[in-house]
Amino acid sequence: MPEQPKNPSTQSRFGGRGISRGPRRGRRTSESSDTGLVDGKPTTELSEKVIFINRSAKVVKGGRRFSFSALVVAGDKQGRVGLGLGKAGEVADAIRKGGEIAKQSMVSVSLRDATIPHEVLSRFGGACVLLRPASPGTGIIAGKTVRAVLESSGVRDVLTKSLGSKNAANVAKATLSALQKLRLREQIYQGRGLVVRPKAPVAAPQPPVAPEPPPAQV
Repeated sequence: MPEQPKNPSTQSRFGGRGISRGPRRGRRTSESSDTGLVDGKPTTELSEKVIFINRSAKVVKGGRRFSFSALVVAGDKQGRVGLGLGKAGEVADAIRKGGEIAKQSMVSVSLRDATIPHEVLSRFGGACVLLRPASPGTGIIAGKTVRAVLESSGVRDVLTKSLGSKNAANVAKATLSALQKLRLREQIYQGRGLVVRPKAPVAAPQPPVAPEPPPAQV
């Protein structure tokens, strides 16, 4: 009769070697919220989204060593957004580093309500991103990379088109560059030293006046 293990509870389902595995740590989700300081000022909840995770391998004498890089976007959905690229030997550490870098590199963008004030075209490397304002209720018409950056910045109605390279890092940086090019009407007038005048109300259209009949001839 075969000898039974001294502690059956420690028997593992991986080959029955008696190796006990502790509780797994909770994996970090692709989107989370955090509060902290940005430029020395308290911020609202910041959302983090993982855009892309890349794995690279280095061949050494004993085999291959893997390392991971995570591209993360962070924003408060109120006009501030940042990008970060974290590298580490584990996926969780790479995501954490990318989130920290993204929070430290946040910049302000000019928005008009839930959309952008004007059309803009930006290039970064081989990627080219076109952004156009949209009417309320349109939503974000974009791919996953452009959508992640726009949602983190607070844009809810916009039309986009990604041209050229599909590299996630270049597309995300081109989108961020396009957002930084946006300018409001008040900012343009202030830069030119002009006074911003309020827009005149649009007059209601007047009904057409019927022509007078010609006088009757005697």
